Amino acid sequence: YSPRRLVRFTSNIGNHPISELSSSSSSSSPLRRKLVRCQRTPILLEGLDILEARNTAIKAAKEAGELIRKRLGADVIETKLNTMDLLTEVDGKCQNIIENIILGAYPEHGFLGEESVAPGADASQIALQEARDNEWLWIVDPIDGTTNFASGMPLVGTIIGLAHKGNMVLGVIYDPFNDELFEAIQGNGAFVNGKRMQVSSDATNLSDSVIYTGSPPNPRSIAPTLRSVNALMPKARTIRMLGTAALMLAWVAAGRAGGYYEPDLNAWDSAAGVLMVREAGGQVTDLKGNDWDLSTRPLCATNGKIHEELLEITRSVECTGLDPE
Repeated sequence: YSPRRLVRFTSNIGNHPISELSSSSSSSSPLRRKLVRCQRTPILLEGLDILEARNTAIKAAKEAGELIRKRLGADVIETKLNTMDLLTEVDGKCQNIIENIILGAYPEHGFLGEESVAPGADASQIALQEARDNEWLWIVDPIDGTTNFASGMPLVGTIIGLAHKGNMVLGVIYDPFNDELFEAIQGNGAFVNGKRMQVSSDATNLSDSVIYTGSPPNPRSIAPTLRSVNALMPKARTIRMLGTAALMLAWVAAGRAGGYYEPDLNAWDSAAGVLMVREAGGQVTDLKGNDWDLSTRPLCATNGKIHEELLEITRSVECTGLDPE
């Protein structure tokens, strides 16, 4: 498989090659306008129109987002890995919305959703390995940032990605509370609400950079994260833990931070955002500097300019993955 097999998209509708779905009405937010079809050339890959897949993903993300907005602060119905790993009834309902829309349009495709997988890294890896047998695989986290959501904090993202033979070709992340839609198609750039995204050009070293990291529920991930924060805090402009990998990756792609790293992430947390960062001109590897793929769990995503400096520090404190048991 080669990215060249994607047919590039050209359009006569403006400067944003994948922004043709919103109407010209100015009476409301672009993401809440009625979707309309415009003339365009398909982006074809193995017979699949990626733009049509993108439209389907957006529809699914926005319908889930409507429910998320209405149910902010929903009760926790159970914990998963531990008391820091929460589940509300809305998580499952949102995944059902997304799954029904996507598999309704593409019944022959595979679907990997967080809420269908048992908690823990081992279960996630097994589920991914089994799902990767599908030529086309949708990878979904219906509510990334469930702890924020359950606590009444409007900081979450709905993540929908599409992989072809293990390569990410489409990513959609929707922030329902700020009505921001982040999207990327391989080889066609990354956009937020129709505006092209570019990673930060101002963050040329760590001292100029806002750095994101996670607050993970797994104790084997907490320790390396805290070591790295202790090492990075005096060197970076600041460290932020937002509680949602979806938005941290999308915001790196949008130039709102210099980088994001975490020693352990599931594919549904990272896949769509990794594509966005790459399409926005950034760099993504694991925390040892190796190329990222769907099975990669340690993540480092940056504007490229601070990548090696960030890796050098995280490696120096052995923040390259989970600590031994």
